[in-house]
Amino acid sequence: MHTITTLADLEALYGDANEASIAKETDRLVPAYRTFVEAAPFAVLATAGPDGLDCSPRGDRSDFIRVVDDRTLVLPDRRGNNRIDSLRNVVRDPRVALLFMIPGIGETLRVNGRARISADPALLDGFAVDGKRPRTALVIAVETVFFQCSRAIVRSDLWNPDSRRDRATVPSPGRMLAALTDRIDGDAYDEALPERVRTTLY
Repeated sequence: MHTITTLADLEALYGDANEASIAKETDRLVPAYRTFVEAAPFAVLATAGPDGLDCSPRGDRSDFIRVVDDRTLVLPDRRGNNRIDSLRNVVRDPRVALLFMIPGIGETLRVNGRARISADPALLDGFAVDGKRPRTALVIAVETVFFQCSRAIVRSDLWNPDSRRDRATVPSPGRMLAALTDRIDGDAYDEALPERVRTTLY
């Protein structure tokens, strides 16, 4: 009885978007949007494929996603868990979305586009850190860009240091793994994790 199943019902419930919400959308990285991307040390990458959806955190120093021009971004694929869920999706469906975040800033920036995976050594050399380059990079053709207002960040109190949770109150990676399988020693995993992260960042 209360499930919305048509666009007409949905639009009737919410009404029209305000003028600013429409005006902020562009098909390219205008200078203000480019500045935001270059300042962001963190983004969330969303992809879709025949096996489902994927949403993956991506982070590095500021300007880690390169702006080639106002319609092209390059995102290096830094070391991770080798599941390559996002890349598997891109091979079969090039549509991607990015949500850029800057610590201390309430607004976020959304970019939608289409990606291809490049293993071009000349391109990857430009992303090398300490002599280690990524195996691949996503070359993203920008289709739409717009900023998102700060309401979600304000409601969540995300950047407030006083709202940080005590680490002991949230399950650690080792505890989560131990709850899922008896093949991994959770305590040993947690003990080794900080050093493993430190030595395998790139």
